[in-house]
Amino acid sequence: MDQHVTRDDMEIVSRVCSALGRIVGAERLELWLSRGVQYTVVDHSLRVAVAENFRLEYLRRTFRNDLAAAAREVLGGEPTVEFALDESSALSSPTLRVGQAQQTSPALAQAAPKSDATPTFEPPRLPRRQFASLDDFHTGPGNQVAYSAARGVIARPGQYSPLTLVGPPGCGKTHLLEGLWRAARTSGSFRRVIYLTAEQFTNQFLEALKQSGTPNFRRKYRDVELLLIDDVPFFAGKQSTVVELVHTIDTLLRDGRQVVFAADRPPAELRGLGSDLAARLSGGLVCPLAAADAATRRKIVEQLAARQGASIPPEVLTFVAGQLDGDARQLAGAVNRLAATGEALGRPIDLDLAQTALADLIGAARRPVRLPEIVDAVCEVFGVGSDQLQSTSKSPAITLPRMLVMFLA
Repeated sequence: MDQHVTRDDMEIVSRVCSALGRIVGAERLELWLSRGVQYTVVDHSLRVAVAENFRLEYLRRTFRNDLAAAAREVLGGEPTVEFALDESSALSSPTLRVGQAQQTSPALAQAAPKSDATPTFEPPRLPRRQFASLDDFHTGPGNQVAYSAARGVIARPGQYSPLTLVGPPGCGKTHLLEGLWRAARTSGSFRRVIYLTAEQFTNQFLEALKQSGTPNFRRKYRDVELLLIDDVPFFAGKQSTVVELVHTIDTLLRDGRQVVFAADRPPAELRGLGSDLAARLSGGLVCPLAAADAATRRKIVEQLAARQGASIPPEVLTFVAGQLDGDARQLAGAVNRLAATGEALGRPIDLDLAQTALADLIGAARRPVRLPEIVDAVCEVFGVGSDQLQSTSKSPAITLPRMLVMFLA
């Protein structure tokens, strides 16, 4: 079979993908019918090849009629649609190869523009955020152990499995998961790597139960060398999904594979997951991540500003890092607002602009002071006990701190 791609072949590629985009929409085209899919036209038949059987069955069930309509629009007549497994298509961009026996319809031959320059094919693509890198992760006292453990996953997979990253929102759990996925894919030492959220795992499992059956689902998730699952608390109350996940973990651990989870609380405090899943998570390595300290926040803000291309002076960077807490998402939002405000007003970013533009964010980030904290602080300064403040004593040594507590409260 002659696999040489001519200008006419590229025209067919463009027309098929354009027709698919009009039929299914740009978002579904990008998600399911773009990267990792190969199209071949032979003898008036459209062949669709992907690397995974689970995805192949989904395309066959969901998009057969849409693919047939796109092929009919481009090739004319009633072309057939065939589906096939092809591991070489796993990391490919959407391509279409034309076999030697394929004959272009006269209408298409007349419509195909002739040009001296070889046309380039750019399928409709939605902008996609690039995954974070481990090299961009800023370490501090509160996350050094978790970062070292993540690095150990790449160097010594399976040694600490499952690895569970625990910390409040914005402390870097998702950054580490994305960095692990990216490092594993680029290192070449992992054959199959899957990263997804607990919600995605649940939805795919329920879909497998209702439609394609669980064998394909189990082959997909139990034949991996590195499985990364974010937002574990989402599994709470989903008993059948938790049972499936526990069996998946057991299978991977028996084969020496690496599993990494992320949660906002330690396994023992996760309610609704059942004792089996909590035991598996606790049996591995649980690494806490604390909110970033001021020095780490300063590095994060500086990196965000450089990535945004915003010219923010050092004193403003220090101000933002000092006024906002360790939530990296909040820091990113502050940098975005500063860049947008400076551009909108046509003025450089300085401390006055930062104080005005970020006033509401800073106000919301400040934690309210509670009465017991006021009492403890006053008692420490005046050297009295909290029980003395509540007594009926009229001594100036007691009445003065008592009035100060009432004033501050």
